[in-house]
Amino acid sequence: MSQGITFDPAAIRELAKILRESDLTEIELVDKDCRIRVLRQATAVAPPAQPSLPPMPTAPVPPAPPPAPAATAAPPPAAPHLTADFDPKHPGAVTSPMVGVAYLSPEPGAPPFVTVGSRVEAGQTLLLIEAMKTFNQIKAPRSGTVTRIFVENAMPVEYGEPLMLIE
Repeated sequence: MSQGITFDPAAIRELAKILRESDLTEIELVDKDCRIRVLRQATAVAPPAQPSLPPMPTAPVPPAPPPAPAATAAPPPAAPHLTADFDPKHPGAVTSPMVGVAYLSPEPGAPPFVTVGSRVEAGQTLLLIEAMKTFNQIKAPRSGTVTRIFVENAMPVEYGEPLMLIE
């Protein structure tokens, strides 16, 4: 069954805790041949049942297609910003390197790091992504002008999701 793969129950509990404390409904970690996906479902369940839910979906979820629609359900808030002419392989596309919550400014009430039309230099901080209670700076991969911002402040993002376009 496990074929030598071990899961850290404390890590799974920490992922479940993040789901409870955030607006995220799903977290997935992939490392070589190991994949852990923790889902939060909107049901009227007693709090003790929630910690037992994440370990159960981790085993059957990989082959099950229902989580895929949940994953595609996250991007619709960004859909109004996306257009049919956007190419995710565009050389200026800045994509999310992780699952988390995107923040466009360094703190609440502060001006955003960049806005559409901002000139940026390679290495300049564009936004933050909070993942596992750590704020990660997302830096500009190249110099240019921010022509599109696909996310809103405090919006959950998925791995590989477009964040900004620099041309």
